[in-house]
Amino acid sequence: MVRFVLSLAVLAGLAYGGLYFYYDASLTRAVDDRLDGLGLTAVEVKGIDFAPTAPLVTDTHVTAGVVYRSAEASLDIRVIGHPVFSEEYRLELDSLQAFRLSIGAGE
Repeated sequence: MVRFVLSLAVLAGLAYGGLYFYYDASLTRAVDDRLDGLGLTAVEVKGIDFAPTAPLVTDTHVTAGVVYRSAEASLDIRVIGHPVFSEEYRLELDSLQAFRLSIGAGE
């Protein structure tokens, strides 16, 4: 019985880990597509930060780190819907959380 429960827990952990990874990739692609749709093709999505429970809910807040040349910004984005399980989801920009500009730094 203990072996069965342990196996079930390991399988659930593997399934959640795969969902978490795929959610991150889908959300990064969705934010990048949204920025491209706004005409900001030179802006690169550096990374997405979200709560561990974000892949399980359909309304959550995430933070996207974006880069344009020597400027970096963190955007608070509200995700309504689920980018993995649904074709219909919406990204709403909540606020600009942080803005960093490097002057004189070479690439």
